Amino acid sequence: MRGKTKIIRASTVSLSIGFFRDIMIRMRENGYDMVALSSPGAHLTKLNEDDGFRIIAVPMDRHISPIHDLKSLISLIRVFLKEKPQVVHSITPKAGLLCMMAAWLTRVPFRIHTFTGLVWPTATGIQRKVLMMTDWLTCACATHIIPEGNGVMNDLQTHITKKPMRVLGYGNVKGVDMERFNPDRFNDLKKDKSCFIYLFVGRIVSDKGINELVWAFAKLHKEFPSVRLWLVGNYEPKLDPLNSETENVISTNSDILFKGSLYGDDLVKAYNDADCFVMPSYREGFPNSVLEAGAMGLPQIVTDINGSREIITDGENGLIVPSKDRDALYRAMERLYKETPLRKRLSLNARKMIETRFESNFVQQCQIDFYDELMS
Repeated sequence: MRGKTKIIRASTVSLSIGFFRDIMIRMRENGYDMVALSSPGAHLTKLNEDDGFRIIAVPMDRHISPIHDLKSLISLIRVFLKEKPQVVHSITPKAGLLCMMAAWLTRVPFRIHTFTGLVWPTATGIQRKVLMMTDWLTCACATHIIPEGNGVMNDLQTHITKKPMRVLGYGNVKGVDMERFNPDRFNDLKKDKSCFIYLFVGRIVSDKGINELVWAFAKLHKEFPSVRLWLVGNYEPKLDPLNSETENVISTNSDILFKGSLYGDDLVKAYNDADCFVMPSYREGFPNSVLEAGAMGLPQIVTDINGSREIITDGENGLIVPSKDRDALYRAMERLYKETPLRKRLSLNARKMIETRFESNFVQQCQIDFYDELMS
């Protein structure tokens, strides 16, 4: 049946195609007809030009926009009526809502949504209710729900739906290329011992805990001038701006380096050059940066949230602190700066955990097995 099975993989923006590009390649090799759908963008075009996949561009807004969302829904209905896929599999919130509704309305047999994270747990008031309703609607229209981790699954089952769902493998949607993210590749390069680098990789927004991170670093920097903070990622001032105090500290402290988005070996080298990875996020599904940092043998500080606490065991391969607690974050950063034996022990355990549970071929095989089971 594989040769007859058309699967449309969908994300809101083309950048998110990176979450399923490799699995699409492997699925095509296994005989499936794979099609990618997202808003227009360079990564969608690249998937066609470099990898030869058929692509479909449907504009979708990440934020709530009733008029634009209705236009996107109508476009998706037309696409699914024309394409007649056996499977529509979405990822990211807006693509999930719109694609699951359109797939339900056009009676696509298998409607799958992967929840990589939940937005509503950190929202309040009417916004929280609206976000919970959209997740409920996504689940109602889907035939299969895949939470990226057990924390996300527990939140969905407790607050959103009683539909059956399961985590594939140990969680995560992409896995880690252990050959690429390998500190042994850089054995010939000497680290700069004159400074101690804390690294963050992700969106530079409030929900990622950047306000707390910058405050904690600034306090630490006053005591230990040799520490540095590298911020890798992009700002999103329209969706989730930092507070003005944080922006001022970033712009005036020369030892906070904003490096923008990094990809490929540039990103791997940033991990290699760092001494400690910090992810103080308020919410996650299953943070790939925590997996990548672990594969590079970095000791880590993460917050006690979904995803992060499924990768980090406190005191074994990292330290866990309460979310939104800047004082606890500061103490953990100070501790890893001062306590060299602890830092070395966490580092030794870091790669082992990732290698045994989140290696990319294993994670992708779990997804392939799921599709094979579905199609049988």
